[in-house]
Amino acid sequence: MIDATTSALAKIADLVARFGPLMFHQSGGCCDGSAPMCYQRGEFLLGARDVLLGEVGGQPFYMGGDQYELWKHTQLTLDLVPGRGAGFSIEAPDGVRFLIRSEVCAVP
Repeated sequence: MIDATTSALAKIADLVARFGPLMFHQSGGCCDGSAPMCYQRGEFLLGARDVLLGEVGGQPFYMGGDQYELWKHTQLTLDLVPGRGAGFSIEAPDGVRFLIRSEVCAVP
């Protein structure tokens, strides 16, 4: 359900080397909440409805329950693009930001 581009995986490896274990969270809220956020593991408190989608670059990727209900039939790809997002994601000071690309899957 979640995979990553080569550039996103390279940035994850760089961030892990600098900061240690990471985690991703995609909320779907306001204020750039629809962008995936990357934190040092344990710096973001998960809620009871958050869903673990899998791992990217060995790091867990969670999605808020409401967002998951909307995207559960979607293949997600974590990508890395130039620019700074409007959030607290750990990659922002490097002048890049993570981005989700999606493709709707066939529903049986």
